[in-house]
Amino acid sequence: MSTSRRQLLASAAASAAALALPTRSLLAALPSDLAAAPVAEGDWDMSWVGKLTGAHKALFDCTEIESGYGVWRANAWAGQYMDVLKATPASLSPVIVLRHNAIALAMQQSFWDKYKVGAKTKAKHPLTEQPTAKNPALLDEKDGIPAPFNNAALHKQLGRGVIALACNLALQDCIGLVKQVDKVGDEAARKVAVAALVPGVILMPSGVFAAVRAQQAGCAYVKAS
Repeated sequence: MSTSRRQLLASAAASAAALALPTRSLLAALPSDLAAAPVAEGDWDMSWVGKLTGAHKALFDCTEIESGYGVWRANAWAGQYMDVLKATPASLSPVIVLRHNAIALAMQQSFWDKYKVGAKTKAKHPLTEQPTAKNPALLDEKDGIPAPFNNAALHKQLGRGVIALACNLALQDCIGLVKQVDKVGDEAARKVAVAALVPGVILMPSGVFAAVRAQQAGCAYVKAS
């Protein structure tokens, strides 16, 4: 086990107790319908900026898949602030940016299955470090992920109000994959890719745009992967 991986798992486990508190925000219902509404190109939803109301704001910049650790680090940070600083969920405003190769983490498992994303990206399981066909950022207790790591899954963080932003430029890789496999044109492939985003993930013009805007809104920058 690598030192960085060991440190991440240790810190996440140590801070998880605070995240297990039965607050309303932590118990928010997760979306049951995995069909994300298409977003028209050029129609950018910037409402997330107004939701950064917490006293503690942090941007987690994820550029690599890295077993989904970048997404997990946002969860670990929240737990540590709640544990050490006694911060409340309402006082925390984490933002996760998924760009470059990490755009794959923004895609639903159905997309990973159909387009063999795991094999193409050589994704690895966050705990076993073995090759996986599943999106590591979406693994939870249904996949055998034990507490506290099950609460770090992207869809669970989104259910707690965490903001996740996806890079439109990086999404072109997913669009290209759809075109190649489905033998369709640009417009049809884009509709498939946008609809395959994990529900709650917000598409931005680019990951750099999203990262800079989050910092302008007061987020401290964290190179998460």
